[in-house]
Amino acid sequence: MNLKKASLSAAAVALATPLLFALMPAGTANAHGYVSSPPSRQAQCAAGVVECGGIKWEPQSVEGPKGLKSCSGGNARFAELDDDSLGWQVTPVGRSATFTWRLTAQHATSTWEYYIGGTRIAVFNDGGARPPATVTHNVNLSNYSGRQKILAVWNVADTANAFYACIDVNVGAA
Repeated sequence: MNLKKASLSAAAVALATPLLFALMPAGTANAHGYVSSPPSRQAQCAAGVVECGGIKWEPQSVEGPKGLKSCSGGNARFAELDDDSLGWQVTPVGRSATFTWRLTAQHATSTWEYYIGGTRIAVFNDGGARPPATVTHNVNLSNYSGRQKILAVWNVADTANAFYACIDVNVGAA
């Protein structure tokens, strides 16, 4: 009789397990990163250059759905990143700039995109490869001058999410 009960219990667990996994919420991307150079807004928060909320402790966590055009990635916890009046440090750059991403966890990457004023100015396609701990891109800024806010986007390959960073620069000042 005990063997029969054990078999029934094992069968019930075997049948319920797929249902349990199907009902569990999907996890977020196992990836985190931000632009460290020139210092992005979240890097400035982490360094204490600008007074910020929780982003100070987790600059790598500005994650949101792909396709957004906000510095906060649509994340209300980091809304201060969208506020242009907070006194963000502006970095002088030339007619091109090298952006360095610091990744605290690497995840398969589709593309890296850079925008000024909603216009995509550069894209780098990684085709699903896993990036190293630091990634650099040289972006041509020759069609722009003066103070600009650059939105950098890291599109994760196998989730619906991306990581966002805004960098304030003065093009042609370096």
